[in-house]
Amino acid sequence: MATFSIRLPDELERNLDEEARRADRKRAEVVREAITEYLARKERERFMAEMVEEINRAYADPEIRREALEIAEETVDDGLDAIIAEERAAGIDPDEKWWR
Repeated sequence: MATFSIRLPDELERNLDEEARRADRKRAEVVREAITEYLARKERERFMAEMVEEINRAYADPEIRREALEIAEETVDDGLDAIIAEERAAGIDPDEKWWR
């Protein structure tokens, strides 16, 4: 395991000490956890940015956009069919108005 030193502003050091005390952990453990969470968050942010960029590029293609809309419509129809089937299986008439 690597070792390094870091200079912290006084207030940040006080906050770190307080968190370590509250969590009953060593400062190094709190710092390791914070760095791990930070790096994981940055990786997720990069991944999401890449996905958004790819989606935007794909939706600029009319053929891909048309196909995606077709898939979405089929999924909605299939989902509604499944809900209706579940209601019928539970003895509920899906055509009956429930708001009367």
